[in-house]
Amino acid sequence: MAFQISLDIHRPPSDVFTLVADVRKMPSWYEAVKEVTVTTPGPSGTGTRFQMVRSLPGGDVHNDVEVTSFDLDKEITFRSVEGPTPFRYRYRFAPTAIGTRLTLEGEISGAGLRGVAGLLNDGLASELFKRGMKKNLQALKAVVEEGG
Repeated sequence: MAFQISLDIHRPPSDVFTLVADVRKMPSWYEAVKEVTVTTPGPSGTGTRFQMVRSLPGGDVHNDVEVTSFDLDKEITFRSVEGPTPFRYRYRFAPTAIGTRLTLEGEISGAGLRGVAGLLNDGLASELFKRGMKKNLQALKAVVEEGG
């Protein structure tokens, strides 16, 4: 399932990028993310890996995630390398007259979900994922605009 979401944020791209790239802060804006543990040493960049625990319908899921692209203040991509619900999220940051146009290009699969969630058809699952990500991006917008 692929989707794209864009929204405008009243802060410069560097501020928005900094929040998204600091994966330890994901729980502050990504509703399903309960915990993030960085597993590679050094500053965030291409090749950085982290473990993420998300609360999804059917229970908690654990994913090992890797940063597969990192272009400072312009783009960052996260790809799950292990765990259920395989995904790839590419965040793009473009300057605008009011701040930043953030665009998320996502690909996600419901593969590996347990219970009723695992029985959702692709169309319904896609809409639920997209709705959830829109909510997350609105939360990110609120956090970054408030200076968090």
